[in-house]
Amino acid sequence: MSIPAGKMHADEVDIDAQLVRRLLAAQFPQWADHPVTPVVSAGTDNALYRLGDDLVVRLPRIYWAVNQIDREFRWLPRLAPYLPLALPAPLAKGRPGAGYPYSWGVYRWLAGESATIESIADPIEAALDLAHFITALQRIDTAGGPPLGQHNLSRGKPLTTRDGATREAIAALGNRVDAGTAMAVWEGALKASEWSREPVWFHGDLLAGNLLCAEGRIHAVIDFGALAVGDPACDLMIAWDLFEGDSRDAFRTALLADDATWERGRGWALSQALIFVPYYLETNPAGVTEALRRIDLVLADQSAGL
Repeated sequence: MSIPAGKMHADEVDIDAQLVRRLLAAQFPQWADHPVTPVVSAGTDNALYRLGDDLVVRLPRIYWAVNQIDREFRWLPRLAPYLPLALPAPLAKGRPGAGYPYSWGVYRWLAGESATIESIADPIEAALDLAHFITALQRIDTAGGPPLGQHNLSRGKPLTTRDGATREAIAALGNRVDAGTAMAVWEGALKASEWSREPVWFHGDLLAGNLLCAEGRIHAVIDFGALAVGDPACDLMIAWDLFEGDSRDAFRTALLADDATWERGRGWALSQALIFVPYYLETNPAGVTEALRRIDLVLADQSAGL
């Protein structure tokens, strides 16, 4: 299926700065005269537009992301007071209009750059900061929290729900990955014991692109569209995305992650990256590069017997 230039999905809606201006003029005229500037991002579900200096507009690109705005507007203000890192602050929720079919949102702009290994001044400090964030999130009362489902790509569910898609991705990638090692990691993760404790909060897409750094430290976590309550192993994907060696060990130790949860987390890191690459191969080169790097780090773990 062909995908129009400049889009990431074949059935993605049309979004541009002119649309954002029309939506603002009709629904939030107090911001209609602010400059509107596209934000370059490897994010796949939402388009972002800077609104003046202090605001950002977030618009779902595709139907499966339509519930993310509602989830963030409901839960981020409730979770933020309990968490040690900054979260997006929702300000105003827009309605469909001007030919755009989905709800959309205006948020406070969070300064910083997407986290990378190079942008982190002290990897162990970053690992501890992020582990403390995850631990604090898991301690929050889950009453009424979002259930699991397709709306968040089955994050929090058993890995078996991704088995077919993961094996298909390994086959589709051909010689881009070591299929034998990838299959060994995946089957090991499938054999790990499932989460048997009470379900807890998880972010669901805790990858480097959803972390913001300032002055060498992680200071904010963004994009809570997959937020839900369930098995938190998916939040361990970051261990093979931002950390290596001592910093990865520090992250695991601070989380008190048991062997089974760690194995499931590694399975999530591998599965997410494997499925991502063939889908976005032609439309998201930056995201594909990061996903391939994550695959390499996971497979290196396996080869090293870690």
